[in-house]
Amino acid sequence: MKSARATRDNRAAKRGVTIPAKSSLEVSAIRKTAWRLIPFLGVLYFISFLDRVNIGFAALTMNRDLGLTATEFGTGAGIFFFGYILLEVPSNLILDRVGARYWIARIMVSWGFVSAGMALVTGPASFYALRFLLGLAEAGFFPGIILYLSCWFPAPYRARIVGAFMVAIPVSTVVGAPVSTYLLGLQAWGLSGWQFLFVIEGLPAVLAGIAVLLWMKDRPEDSHWLTEPERAWLVETLAQERRERVARHDISLRQTLSSPRIWGFGFIYFGIVIALYGLNIWFPQIVKAFGGLSNHQVGFLTAFPYLLAAIAMVAVGRHSDRTGERVLHIAMPAFAGALALAVSAYFIDAPILSYVALIVGTIGIYAALPAFWALPTAMLSGTSAAGGIALINAIGNSSGYLGPFMVGYIKDALGGFQYGIGMLAIFLALGGVLAIAVGRERVSASALPDPAG
Repeated sequence: MKSARATRDNRAAKRGVTIPAKSSLEVSAIRKTAWRLIPFLGVLYFISFLDRVNIGFAALTMNRDLGLTATEFGTGAGIFFFGYILLEVPSNLILDRVGARYWIARIMVSWGFVSAGMALVTGPASFYALRFLLGLAEAGFFPGIILYLSCWFPAPYRARIVGAFMVAIPVSTVVGAPVSTYLLGLQAWGLSGWQFLFVIEGLPAVLAGIAVLLWMKDRPEDSHWLTEPERAWLVETLAQERRERVARHDISLRQTLSSPRIWGFGFIYFGIVIALYGLNIWFPQIVKAFGGLSNHQVGFLTAFPYLLAAIAMVAVGRHSDRTGERVLHIAMPAFAGALALAVSAYFIDAPILSYVALIVGTIGIYAALPAFWALPTAMLSGTSAAGGIALINAIGNSSGYLGPFMVGYIKDALGGFQYGIGMLAIFLALGGVLAIAVGRERVSASALPDPAG
């Protein structure tokens, strides 16, 4: 009977992927680096994403207190991305110049103060203004971390590494949903629960920004947690990859920013992210609309799908690395998620069935993410990588405005969530189609043992 390793070797060979033997030096270097960086960066992203989407939980009471319509709320939730996109590429270019440690620390401190300042919102105008400022403050964080990871981990490991890092997105909802709905019940010092929510969930970003200065290192050369042979192997491996990327894709920043393939990656990400934010921002209110549920029950029902999505992200990322396949690991979860969202929309009047379909849809959205970021980071290096990754993220996150706004506008116009959910399904399916079209010139990765185990 063939071993699992032999089976993977045969499958990879059919795709033209060579799987070299892995030395203990390589495995230990990757494992140590992963344990040093990924948990810490995951906490940063957890805080970031919670501050970005806790508006969905605040809306359970804030909209009533401030008299916001669904359209006004959707506009304010999405306007965050105007500021975010405006500074995305410049922010990542600055990070590439000054180093990740100082720039990520700056980003976190500024967004923490602005996020806590959301407690000062008094109406639509101040709501829009502070959400826009929050986007300006946070611009560059995610593409900066993706660029940072590409400077620490060889290409064959990136899907699982990015997946492990991005688990912070669904985990932020798993933890944030019950905590946020609990905070809504607080009343003291003349503050409402939603105001407590913003203050208590915003200030940890400031403290985390200080921790960045103490914990992060800019370059593998500074990795004191590695032995000298491990450090030398990692530095040389990454340097060799950069040389090979330059030989294959030696293009300037200007050429990168105008590359049809880079824009294609951006539109794939657009299709995934519009479903991610459109669903994430409105999920608590969709569940609330099922009827007869307290805010605490809404919090737990919102958290559960994201727990399963976190597990799926890790599993799909590892499988993509082990098989060396990227495109189908993006497209198939996107198609499954789109179908599930369509089912949820169609059966919106059957709460249990609709909710189960929402669970599957959530899993599909998040499972498409790890393999996606392994593609552009395998093509780009240096300043081109900083600009290209930021551009892809900016194009994708432009849908962060459209998704929440579209669901809110359609709800006000047609009186229900089902049509908005259906539109999210269409965009997600289009993202899967584009993944196959744009990714047909596939960038494969060698199958490797899991560095964590």
